[in-house]
Amino acid sequence: QVQLVESGGGLVQAGGSLRLSCAASGSGFSINAMGWYRQAPGKLRELVARITNSGITNYAESVEGRFTISRDNAKNTVYLQMNSLKPEDTAVYYCNANIRTIVNMDYWGKGTLVTVSS
Repeated sequence: QVQLVESGGGLVQAGGSLRLSCAASGSGFSINAMGWYRQAPGKLRELVARITNSGITNYAESVEGRFTISRDNAKNTVYLQMNSLKPEDTAVYYCNANIRTIVNMDYWGKGTLVTVSS
């Protein structure tokens, strides 16, 4: 059973920074791409950033230049460094990982709330 556990959310003022972490636990798996999505109240879940197992990244246009995604393959962990936060970044942030056990499947964390006050 593979689980993703996020940490690092919280309340921050506009212009501040937060770092999210997501660790995959379990046994007998390998991780392909990992990413972060977010869902604001009344809106659809959207991709924030994604990183392949070879380190290729892509970002939503709205966070390009402010957010940085990285991963530690030895720790099965993905990070999201968020700088210059804006009130519109307020959302529940979800970790996603495409994981191979017998087959490839997408796994999701339970989410961590990020609130940016103006």
